[in-house]
Parts: sequence; C-alpha cells; structure tokens
Amino acid sequence: MTQRKDNNWAPASRSNVSLLAVDRAIHELRRGRPVVITAGDGAAMLALAAEALTPHLLEGLIDTATTTNDEIKVELAITRRRAIRLGLGGDALGDEHSVLAISFENKPDIAKLAEQLARLTDPILEPAADDAIGATVRACARYGGEAAAVGLAKMARLLPATVVVSISESSTFDTAGWAARHDIQLVDGGDVFQHERTTARTLKRVSDAAVPLEGAENARVIAYRPQDGGVEHLAIVIGEPGVGGKPALVRLHSECFTGDLLGSLRCDCGDQLRGAISAIGKAGEGVLLYLAQEGRGIGLVNKLRAYTLQDGGLDTLDANEELGFDADERVYLPAAQMLKDLGLEKIKLLTNNPHKVDALSTFGIDVVERVTHAFPANKHNERYLEVKKAKGGHLF
Repeated sequence: MTQRKDNNWAPASRSNVSLLAVDRAIHELRRGRPVVITAGDGAAMLALAAEALTPHLLEGLIDTATTTNDEIKVELAITRRRAIRLGLGGDALGDEHSVLAISFENKPDIAKLAEQLARLTDPILEPAADDAIGATVRACARYGGEAAAVGLAKMARLLPATVVVSISESSTFDTAGWAARHDIQLVDGGDVFQHERTTARTLKRVSDAAVPLEGAENARVIAYRPQDGGVEHLAIVIGEPGVGGKPALVRLHSECFTGDLLGSLRCDCGDQLRGAISAIGKAGEGVLLYLAQEGRGIGLVNKLRAYTLQDGGLDTLDANEELGFDADERVYLPAAQMLKDLGLEKIKLLTNNPHKVDALSTFGIDVVERVTHAFPANKHNERYLEVKKAKGGHLF
C-alpha cells in the first residue's frame, strides 16, 4: 500500500512506515481532523473523534465523502458498553470488547449524540426520547475499520468514540490517491491493531543519568523511547541489580500525576511510588519502571473525567467502563522489553496485582516471587482500595 512521504528522510522499512502513519493519525484526531482508515476487506472510511465533532464538521465529512459515493453512510463507532450505558441497546451484540456502529435516520442526530458523550453530569447518560428515534445499532467486525477508529481514539487519549463515514467498499478504489488529493492522513487498520506491540518492541535507551533520590542515593534514571518518537518510559535503577544472577527486586509503577506529583489522597499511587523507592533502596539494588500509562492507560484527561463519574457514585473501575474504556487499558510488554534490556529476566515483583505477574510471565520474565506492597488507607481512598481488592483481584 502506498503511503504518503513527508520528506527524503522517511524510513523505508514496513514497520517504520506503519509506526509513522499511526502516529500521524493519532495526532490528526487530537487536532480535530479526520483520517482515512482502510480495512482488510478493502473498505475505506473517514473517521473523526466524536468529542471533536460539530454540525459544521459533520457536514464537511459528508461533503468530502460524497465525492466517491452518493449513498453516504454516517455512523458513530462506539464501544458496546458505552452504547448500553447510553440506552442505545447492543446488549445482545458481540462481547464486552465489541465495537458497535450507531446510525440515525436523521444524520444531524449523530452530532447530538457525539456532544452528549462528553457530558458527565450524571453517572449514566441516556439520550432524550426523540434522539433515540430511528437509531440502528449493528456489531462491527472485530478487526474492521470501525474498531480501528475507536482504537486510534484510545491511543490519542480521547473518548473511545468516532464518527465514521464510508468512502468506498471496493478494494480497487485508489484510497491512497484519494487521501493524498484531500490532504487527509491514511492509515491501515491492521497497523493500528499492532501499534502497541510494535512500539514496545522498538524501545531504545536514549539517555542515562545519575539521579540521587531520597532513600536511594545510588540511583540513576534511564529513558526509553519508541521508534515513532512517542512518550518515554523510565527505568529508575538503584544499585547494580541482577549481578550474579540474583533475582532483582522490581516495581512496575504507572505514572500518576495527581498522586505522584500532587499527593492526591484519592489513590495510593504516591505512597506506592515513594515506598517502592525506599524498599528497593533498603534492599540495596533493584529497579522501578515508571510507565507512561496514566489512569490505567486512559490518560490524565480521561482520568479526570472518570473522577467526575466517581463523584456521581461509580467506582474506579466502573467509571473507566462508563467512558467506554476497559477497566484497565494498560499493556506490560514495554515493561518486559525494558527489563530484558537491563538483563533482568528473573525478578521479585513488588506488587499487589497478580495480573502484572501473569503479564510479565507471558512476555518471558520469570517472576520468582511476588512481594506485597500495601499502605494504610485514608478516608478518601478506602473505597478505591476496596474496589481494587474485590473487583480488581489485588492481594493486600
């Protein structure tokens, strides 16, 4: 498939081209611009982040797509759980991870529903009765263009909902040429589904410096960056872990701006971060991986949206699902890649979350021991910790 080139320095390998295309598509969605997505069956569609949609932009999408097809199909691609919470049905369609497409007899109703998606005044959002008239809901292919569009929105740390407009159902249509003529970024849906694994496998060290820490003065920080130039993950290395084949004490810590930096009492992240550094410092050696996975992988803005829903009565996991995300969107392949780069394939993991143990084991890291890592609750995070235990399977 032909890809647009930005300049003479464009990388030539297939993986690099796919990384570049997905990265560009992510940023286009964040700017409120559409992208063109191709699916394995030859279908092509325009996609725009739902939270960026306005009636004017919807009209523009339809006008642009009309250049290829007079029978325009406009749909809202949304996760199944979000469709159910919006009162639009979908209970019997697909599994909990499915993406559904919603269409209306009256196309402007798509813009009304997209606007409602960002309304967080109530724990459960239900459209007005007249908005639901004429709504048609269908299940999308698991690896189709609609699912790729929702996946892109997640990677962009936007609400997982996109407006999609069909361009062509024919594999003979020159999608690349059409996208280039309209100055719209083209991305292959298959590349979207492989993006997280591809970026994880391209992580490389880009800097390494001594950073004495309280409780661990013999620490250094190593930054890892993926080949697409995305956000960096950090390894805080204390002492000389792994010397002589001894299992290193390791903590996987997902970044938490509110807890780590501001000292928020809504979670235990700040306690866990500082406690892990202290524990590894006392042990004399080990590693804390500081992973760019804010809010269990949904990003800071969406985490704040989830907080609003929690204030309305939802718990920490249900709030993520209310927004249309999985309860936990984190991926631990980057952590495994960093540990392997550090020569640490046999570790003792400082965690209360058995899923981290299973995930690292899947990616070839031998977790010889799980070390409990718990801290006293306060009145603001008691329910949060209880939910982690009862519904998240955490072991305190």
